[in-house]
Amino acid sequence: MSTHSGETRSVNTPDAVNVSFDGRPLAAVPGQNVGAALISNGITAWRSTRKDARPRGLFCGIGVCFDCLVTVDGEANQRACLVEVREGMEIEGSCPERDSLSEPERGRK
Repeated sequence: MSTHSGETRSVNTPDAVNVSFDGRPLAAVPGQNVGAALISNGITAWRSTRKDARPRGLFCGIGVCFDCLVTVDGEANQRACLVEVREGMEIEGSCPERDSLSEPERGRK
């Protein structure tokens, strides 16, 4: 689940860090965290809640909550507000997979 305005920065900006989100190229500012890079590219939600599939993105912005979880270069459950963008980084929005839930969690779903 991602909310995207459709506008992205030019990936060819000389000082930009080039990353991808769900396969789409994005440009970020060097030193920017993943959450800020997504928001500056018009992406405000990149995962959804288990129960009601409500959109989630950046909430606290300081690493206290877990609303901004993304998969970065294949490593799941990374807080977007704590991970600094790197050239070529592959970012994916995350939704809980039913198969990854334990048996007690499946019963609650």
